[in-house]
Amino acid sequence: MDVTPLLMLVAGSAAVAGAARRTPVPPPLLLVAAGLAASYLPGVPDYTLEPEIVLPLVLPPLLHTAALDSSYLDLRANLRPVALLSFGYVLFATLAVGWIAHLLVPDLPLTAALVLGAVIAPPDAVAATAIARRVGLPSRLTTVLRGESLVNDATAITAYRVALAAAVGEGATWTHAAGEFLLAAVGGVGVGLVLMVPLHWLRTRLRDSLLQNTLSLLIPYTAYAAAEQVEASGVLAVVVVALYLGHRSWQVDFATRLQEAAVWKMIAFILESAVFALIGLQLRFVVGGLGEYGAGEAAWYAAAVFLAVVAVRFVWVFPATFVPRQLFRKIREREPGTDWRAPVIIGWAGMRGVVSLAIAFSIPETVHGGGAFPARTLILFLAFTTVIGTLVLQGLTLPALIRALGVPGPDVQAETLAEAQAQAQASRAAEDRLDELLADERNTLPPPLADRLRNVLERRRNAVWERLGTVNEVTGESADDTYRRLAREVIGSERAVFVKLRDARRIDDEMLRTLLRRLDLEEAAAYREETAEGGP
Repeated sequence: MDVTPLLMLVAGSAAVAGAARRTPVPPPLLLVAAGLAASYLPGVPDYTLEPEIVLPLVLPPLLHTAALDSSYLDLRANLRPVALLSFGYVLFATLAVGWIAHLLVPDLPLTAALVLGAVIAPPDAVAATAIARRVGLPSRLTTVLRGESLVNDATAITAYRVALAAAVGEGATWTHAAGEFLLAAVGGVGVGLVLMVPLHWLRTRLRDSLLQNTLSLLIPYTAYAAAEQVEASGVLAVVVVALYLGHRSWQVDFATRLQEAAVWKMIAFILESAVFALIGLQLRFVVGGLGEYGAGEAAWYAAAVFLAVVAVRFVWVFPATFVPRQLFRKIREREPGTDWRAPVIIGWAGMRGVVSLAIAFSIPETVHGGGAFPARTLILFLAFTTVIGTLVLQGLTLPALIRALGVPGPDVQAETLAEAQAQAQASRAAEDRLDELLADERNTLPPPLADRLRNVLERRRNAVWERLGTVNEVTGESADDTYRRLAREVIGSERAVFVKLRDARRIDDEMLRTLLRRLDLEEAAAYREETAEGGP
């Protein structure tokens, strides 16, 4: 097997994504544009989205990383808007867009049109949440967008299966459709609930870092495969397990958390880069398969379906935002108030992604009886143009829309103050515990070492308060920023000495690795603090 095309895809998409991080353009958009351009370059291999690869191999780890980074408590607090989008909107979009496509395209059966509706119903919020973080959306809107993207794929895949069964002649009924949804939702959540506790128990019992990271990589695939084996939703199983593991991550060994964070960050970067590049690389394949449909006719259908997708989302989002609040007093009391700007942003953030294309490419070429699937090539084209249109048009304009609406971002000062107060409370508890421990004869330490422990606690407590205070007039740094920068410089000096000693044969390579790992852990801790506070 020739692995060169795969290496080219991974290396090329990683390079483009890395370059995008230095530009104001969101990486998903630049990756799609690069894929579009590369698809027509001579010598570029033919890349085809294989649903049996994308859905079971790419989707689980992406969902797992997104769920690990999500907040179970925030999602629970916003369960109503998330459910209305991830379940209600996807079903509404399937029916509404499918019906519009059936009216627009001559000879397109309603069942095949509903297949198209299910294919392009679920927004992929990877790009939306990336933009939200960059422009500083309020945390509640970001939570809603992220929560929608975690669950809506399960709804869309189930809706697609029901519509496809009717389109190929399997005689699906409303009762069958309801049973499919019930099995997918309840079964997927059930599998996740069954797996999450034993998987977490196993994570906390393993002490070998290699085994811990291997288990971490296997967890999303295990949850997905287990659910699919009983014809339930693998997507929901992965999300339930990951939310539980993320909520309980504090119970795992600190070294495991550090390693897992680095591993999953790399995996998410590679997969997200590759899948968005793959979207652009499909252009030549999709356009070449139009067959009986002319370019002008297909373009008209594409524009109409794209406008329908955008309009249908607004038609759902505005009533779903305000009608429940008007009808139920408890909702008004429980949830924070909102104005018209929030549904405008949620509505415009409905960008589609690789899941839509993967589902579209899984449409069979024939129906029961041997006939061709109605308008399959056109459905592929419309799915592709909708994904590209939403990513490019909505993705490029969403930051400007957010700025134009003047949506207030997170209150950095208030967040820093809350962090400082939490750190002060934790430090007081730690100091009390340290005094208790040092009072025990078994824990006797020389005074310099005991003072060192107290100094660490004091620096950690004061560091956050210093960010609220004055900064160095020359460098613009707070005292804690300067402390961490100098600490890195000192660690660098130690590292250089260790290498010189190794080169002089005064220590061997094994000892060098041990000493460097100790320094790396110290520097990693400082770096994580800095990035968590918005540093470079």
